[in-house]
Amino acid sequence: MPIRIADTRAEVRRPERRSILETFAFQTEVPQVIHLHTEEFSAVCPGTGLPDIGTLDIWYIPSERCIELKSLKMYLFSYRNEEIFQEPVADLIFEDLWAVLEPRYLRLSLRYNIRGGILTTVHIAKGDLSSFPEEIRRLVP
Repeated sequence: MPIRIADTRAEVRRPERRSILETFAFQTEVPQVIHLHTEEFSAVCPGTGLPDIGTLDIWYIPSERCIELKSLKMYLFSYRNEEIFQEPVADLIFEDLWAVLEPRYLRLSLRYNIRGGILTTVHIAKGDLSSFPEEIRRLVP
């Protein structure tokens, strides 16, 4: 079986996947840093066809919306049988969360379990933390 080395983002991106994500209205006087964590994210390696399992961490400071957790779980689960490398899937998840939440700040880290003796973590962040007080900035890695 030949090894498939390709960015499959275009094959995996689906508009209906983003619609899985639900949000609810939220406003607060004091900015909140919301941290979401799962050690059960999985997709399929397009190179080997084997499952990739990883730890996903999301930190965000909401503007007016928060993510509904069951919908996030179902959204993440929708990648389980998709053939996509770690870097592109992190990018797709980040794009979708940014679009539905429109947060003040968003950071995503996706760490896959060690393969071939190499531990890989992808980090993506967007937003300006400098406008927040130091005690809030310290809450985000």
